[in-house]
Amino acid sequence: MELALALTAVQKAAAVLAVTGIVGPAIGFALKRAVGGWSAYGSGPFSILTESSSRRDPAPQGPVDPAIQAAEVRQMLAAKDERLRRRGEPGLDVEAEAERLLAAAAENATGGDGGEELRAEVRQLVVLRNERRLRQGLEPLDVEAETERELADLLRSR
Repeated sequence: MELALALTAVQKAAAVLAVTGIVGPAIGFALKRAVGGWSAYGSGPFSILTESSSRRDPAPQGPVDPAIQAAEVRQMLAAKDERLRRRGEPGLDVEAEAERLLAAAAENATGGDGGEELRAEVRQLVVLRNERRLRQGLEPLDVEAETERELADLLRSR
């Protein structure tokens, strides 16, 4: 204890610098080697980023029964209607809205690709991509083939 008091201010500063400049980084390096550093931060068995089979929602195994789908749609619309009425807003026509939603779902399920508006928009994007490729000195893409490929990708991702 008397030894620490006998040091001059310069010697105390040198001791502090030695601890913070040499020992501190050495401990940090050892911890990084032992734990994995920032790449391991936030990971572990309780992390929300951990991909485990028990956490993932199972993919649907087959087509959805239309009767079950219609019942669920009507149930959700009835709940929405009830919430609207409790707030004093005008309610929904549950049956009309259910028919509209089910008709749209049936159109999408039968391969409806969103119509000509979607096709025109995708084609416009492909044309713009071609113009950019030409400015970069690359060869242009076949617009129709690329449009069909992009539409197929969009439908597959739905």
